[in-house]
This record gives sequence, C-alpha cells and structure tokens, in this order.
Amino acid sequence: MSNDTPPLDLFWFVPTSGDGRYLGTSEGARPQDFGYLREVAVAADRLGFGGVLLPTGNQCEDPWITGAAIAPWTQRLKFLLALRPGVQTPAQWARQAAAFDRITNGRLLLNIVTGADPKELAGDGIFLSHAERYAQTEEFLTIFRGLFTAEGIDFEGRYLASRGGRQHFPPVQTPHPPLWFGGSSEAGIEVAARHVETYLTWGEPPALVAAKLEAARARAAAHGRSLRFGLRVHLIVRETDAEAWAEAERLISRLDDATIAAVQKRRAEGNESVGQRRQSELHGGRRDRLEVSPNLWAGIGLVRAGVGTALVGSPETVAARLREYQALGISTIIASGYPHLEEAYRVAELLFPRLGLGGAARPQVAARDFVTTGGGYGTLAA
Repeated sequence: MSNDTPPLDLFWFVPTSGDGRYLGTSEGARPQDFGYLREVAVAADRLGFGGVLLPTGNQCEDPWITGAAIAPWTQRLKFLLALRPGVQTPAQWARQAAAFDRITNGRLLLNIVTGADPKELAGDGIFLSHAERYAQTEEFLTIFRGLFTAEGIDFEGRYLASRGGRQHFPPVQTPHPPLWFGGSSEAGIEVAARHVETYLTWGEPPALVAAKLEAARARAAAHGRSLRFGLRVHLIVRETDAEAWAEAERLISRLDDATIAAVQKRRAEGNESVGQRRQSELHGGRRDRLEVSPNLWAGIGLVRAGVGTALVGSPETVAARLREYQALGISTIIASGYPHLEEAYRVAELLFPRLGLGGAARPQVAARDFVTTGGGYGTLAA
C-alpha cells in the first residue's frame, strides 16, 4: 500500500448470542448477560476500535435495546446496529434511528439484514420467498431514505407504503445514519447498489472477494452511485504463526464429527442465503480442508452460522493479509474472536501497531517494569 493510503477502520463484535473459549460445546461458555456485553463494548472503546457490530436474530439479544443501554458507557465507539426490514415499518425504524443518533451524538450506523432462514423468519411473522424479501427490502429502503428528505415521501409498493411520511426529528448525521448492507445474491447486490453507503462481504479468498466487489461497484456505477466496502471476518492473532494455528485448532478441539455433520445438514436444508452457501462450500464440512486461502481458516464455519472464516497468524502475517483485502477496496474490517473480551485486547495490542491504529485513540502512559517483591508488586528503578 502507498504511504498516503488511509489506515483500515477496525470494528469489533458484541456477542449477543453468547461467547466462549471453544466452539460446538457448552464447556467454557459465557452467557450474553448485559454486564459482559458492556465489558466487551467498553474495552473496544478504550482500545481504539472504530465501532462495534450488534447482530440481529431470534437467538440474539435485541441489538437496539442492548446498544442503547451500552452506549452511555462509551465515548467514541460507533454502533453498527442490525435491523430487519420486515419486523417494523420504515417510519418506526426511522424514529428509533434518529433518536439513537441524537442520544449518541452521531454514533449510529445501520446494518440492513434481509434474513435468510425461513423458519426463523416465520417466527417473526415473515412468510416471503427469497426474491420477495429482497423486493420488500428495496421498498423499505426507498421509504426509509425518503422519510429523511425535506419533502417526505408518498410511496405505494407491493409490500410497504407511506403517505405523507416524514421524520420530524432529524438525526445528527445527515441525511440519515449511514446504511450498511451485505448480500451475495444478485438481488442483494442490486439493493446495495441502489441504496446503501457500505457494502459488506464475509471473509472469502481474495479472488472471490475481488469478483464480488467488482460486481457491486459496477452495479452502483450504473445507478450513478459509488460504494464503500467492509469485510466481516474473525481474527486469531498470536505472537507467532505457530501459536496462532495452535489456537485455531484449540478452538475446535471439543468439536466432534457428529456435531459438524448435523449442523451442516441443518444449514443446507434450512438456509436460503447465497453468502452462507458460499461459506459452507469453502470447507465442505471437512476438517482436512480448512485453510481455504493462505492464512484464511474456515474452521469456525463448521458450526457457526454467518461468517465462518478467520485470518490466522502473527501480527505481521495477519496485517499483510488484511492489506491484500484493503488493496481490493475494503476500508472497514468488522472483526471478532473467541472469547471476545480477551481477544479484543490481543488484537489491539498485537495487531494495531502493525496497521498504524490505536495510538491517537488511547491515552499513552509510560510503561514500567514490574517484579514481584515479598508477595506484592513493585517497580524496577529506572
């Protein structure tokens, strides 16, 4: 990268469906109680992460209530809150978004999540096909954006409508908090191209990401627009490559083959997400083909829905791989690691210096050497 290339913006993840030291087992699991979720977000804020993602789903704590409760404990952190278009009207989402943005002084980002699991969606009262859900999302975003204009919006669609709609209390960010969206299908890319500011992709080999970004870039240009790009991926960073790979293996060390097979079968039968299918195809449910690209490991996807890949290695290795994605046009990394509290510190302490991050965000205190003295702690003389 050239010297004038801006640094990556690195976000973290708030694990609102639970956390732990191992995947696929209750051993070492941590519940998603508010105190712990707050700790993760406060740590991310103190360490200098640019923001945090709070996901949505029937197995997650509500991102909006949780985010509103956590935000007062933070100072700079942005909150990328997921919302599902079909569960509330655009006007109600607009009111919530404007209020959150004002309360946090402009720290809200919106992640539009159409949804892909018919059973989960049915539980939320959504009974639309894959194509219909994206058509509804298109109508939702048309109305949502129109609500923040001076003239308001009159719109009559197949799924949604608004007559004289207007958001009367403006947000801090204009015209509205930025819209983020991820979708690997043609319909998803079209929605992103027409409506959002940032298009998200899950971690895939760079060649696949490059093709997807180019498709989104071309589609946006056809509408006279441009997009920013973000990458959602896990990180396993240790002082050496060998230590990082050992940690990756430890993470799935309690995972048996029967559990993997059951999860993969259920996912193949019940999820209509093109992005999820692409993640599953990277590893095929097999333990012997998990490094799907140099240092890109798909072991997390053996049991975790959504993004299932992690960049694994030393700070130098992971930084180099992230810069490869940056060269494709990625400007924001939304990262996570298990468990999320400790891994936030590891990433900040080991990786940030290699990426030129964190120095301005955290107050610097002169380091001291500490030694044990008589059962207590004392400082070594300079």
